[in-house]
Amino acid sequence: MIDIKELRSRPAELKELIERKNVRVDFERILGLDETRRELIGETEKLKAERNAASRDIARLQKEKQDASAAIAATRETGDRIKALDQELKALEEEQRQLLLAIPNAPHPEVPVGNDEEANVFVREWGEKAPAPEWLKDHLSWGEAEGFYDFPRGAKLSGSGFPLYTGPGAKLERALIQFMLDLQSGENGYTEVSTPFLVNSASMTGTGQLPKMAEDMYYCERDDLWLIPTAEVPITNIHAGEVLDAKKLPMKFCGYSPCFRREAGSYGRDVRGFLRTHQFNKVELVKLARPENSYEELEKLLNDAESVLQKLGLHYRVLTLCSGDTSFASAKTYDIEVWSPAEGKYLECSSCSNFEDFQARRANIRFKEGSGKPRFVHTLNGSGLATSRLIVALVEACQQEDGSLLLPEVLRPYLGTERLRGPAA
Repeated sequence: MIDIKELRSRPAELKELIERKNVRVDFERILGLDETRRELIGETEKLKAERNAASRDIARLQKEKQDASAAIAATRETGDRIKALDQELKALEEEQRQLLLAIPNAPHPEVPVGNDEEANVFVREWGEKAPAPEWLKDHLSWGEAEGFYDFPRGAKLSGSGFPLYTGPGAKLERALIQFMLDLQSGENGYTEVSTPFLVNSASMTGTGQLPKMAEDMYYCERDDLWLIPTAEVPITNIHAGEVLDAKKLPMKFCGYSPCFRREAGSYGRDVRGFLRTHQFNKVELVKLARPENSYEELEKLLNDAESVLQKLGLHYRVLTLCSGDTSFASAKTYDIEVWSPAEGKYLECSSCSNFEDFQARRANIRFKEGSGKPRFVHTLNGSGLATSRLIVALVEACQQEDGSLLLPEVLRPYLGTERLRGPAA
């Protein structure tokens, strides 16, 4: 959430930055409400002071056995006025809060300016883009033929976009998740957590999914619980409403979760196989950092996410997202895109973002150093990684002409073999 004090002090600068995200915000309305709010607060405080003074006069009159009825009646009128102003102030503050919740985070000034993904900036790449041999099958035709997954039966259970892993495919998925958790909680120093997969509305609001993206989420109305779109939501909110010891920062968490998304805006895009699903698995990385160190921590977070692909030996590239392609809550985002040989294109498998204090302000996550005043932390998160796109690249990069998968060495201990074959092989 944008700090109203910051908005008040530099409205033109924030307006220009936020409009780089292709968003128009009625700052005049928000600042007008803020001015009215402060006027109401001033008037209320003045009336309360008058009521306190009148109460003292009433006590004096009653002590002196004088008639205090007129003063009592006036005090009641003042009280009624205060009550009416309090109700007006409450309604005004809620309107202002809803308007502020709808404002995206301002992109960092160094984020490249652009309207869409065409303006994203190449940062680096790793590994070689090996040519696709003639016999190579895409992940969907190979996986269903080999018995690794069964999309038609998954659709029978839940509808399109809900994959069913079978046999060696289920084992490969589990191995990938375990490998990534072990890597991040071991070599990369994250604390592993296992969170609920449903969260309340306050948690979704805290990380910025609500109110903007409600239509993309699955909602259990009876319980006011949302299926999480990513483990970022529950992990970031672990310390919501708390004041943390500055000595404990940065705090680093990793956790696995299924992710549920309606993908309401994805009509017309490629939805074959794992390219776009309503449910997928992901290992998430979350950091709570000091503001002065958060961009250094973003670079480290990006390296930790990249380490997964490097250990799997998969070619990828890193992009800095332009302002128009940067998410609602993010100030700066890197995307990691893994190469799909059969598709002949890069597939996003991770986004690593610094939200600065945008989420922390919404979720009220602060830290304190000694006797100093509490400050908001900066929150960061990154996919480390999402398995759906990773499976596509892995199947196509490791596929052999005989139909088997020659596994990366790091996965072999989890599966007890160097090759995977379908049940019919």
